[in-house]
Parts: sequence; C-alpha cells; structure tokens
Amino acid sequence: MSVLFFIIPSVLIILGAWIAVKAVKKGVSKKKAVICQICSAALIMGFSLFFAAKPVFAAETTEGSTQITSSAQTTQNSSQEAASSKALAFGIGLVAAALVTGLSGIGGGIAVASSAPAAIAATSENPKAFGKSLIMVVLGEGIALYGLLISILIFGQLEKLAV
Repeated sequence: MSVLFFIIPSVLIILGAWIAVKAVKKGVSKKKAVICQICSAALIMGFSLFFAAKPVFAAETTEGSTQITSSAQTTQNSSQEAASSKALAFGIGLVAAALVTGLSGIGGGIAVASSAPAAIAATSENPKAFGKSLIMVVLGEGIALYGLLISILIFGQLEKLAV
C-alpha cells in the first residue's frame, strides 16, 4: 500500500509534465506552463503526504480515547507511537530530499539553458572569451550540485533517524 503513495504521485507528475509540454507546443506561454506544473506537483505532493500521514494521526487519536489498563499496554502503545512518528519523519525527510534535488536541478537547468547559448555565441565571436563564458555556465550548474549536496546531508540525517 505504501508503494502506491510514491508510484501514483510520480505518475501524475510525469503526466502533468507531458501535458505542460503539449500546451507549450500549442502556443501557451512557457511561464504559465512552468507555474502550472509546479503548482500541480505541489498539490500532488501535499495530497500524498496528507494520505500517508492520515493513518498515523488516526492511530494516535484512537489510542488516546481508549482506556489503558496495564503498564505493558502503555509501553507498547508509546513504542508504536514513537515508531509511527519516526516513520512519518522519515517519509517527510525523503520528500524533502527529493524536492531539494528536483528544484535545484530545475534551477540549474534554467540557468544553463540561458547561459550556454550565450557562451557559445561569445566564443564563436571571440575565442579568448571561452574561459569567462565557461565560468558562467559552471556557476549555473553549481546550483544543481548544491541541491544534490543538501539532499545527501538530509539522507545522512535520515540514516541517524532510521537507526
């Protein structure tokens, strides 16, 4: 069941990207298509987080309303609550790492898409400008590398949480 929480949103995001590409080919502005894609991805992630966290919060509210008669049941319920809150934190951490990597990749792609053609044009006019234009392209790519670094740091924290 938990696999569906990751498969269905990813399929919907891919479908949204395909629709955005088709809309741009039909004449819709690229800015509107990108904004629509980002909003739809945020909604899909929000709904998937809501439905993934709903059983955890429902279990906590039903456990709080029942009568606990022995200390063994109390210990068992508190360990289940701790495990469910760790699982929720782990899932949110994975979503955070995915968002950091994805959004920084998109930002780096946008930066390289605008700087690389200008660098090629500048190099074709003046071959001595190759070094400066290469630096500008690498600065844009650095955005994606920083996002990847942050997601690796998030994974490091998640490993501590899982143990």
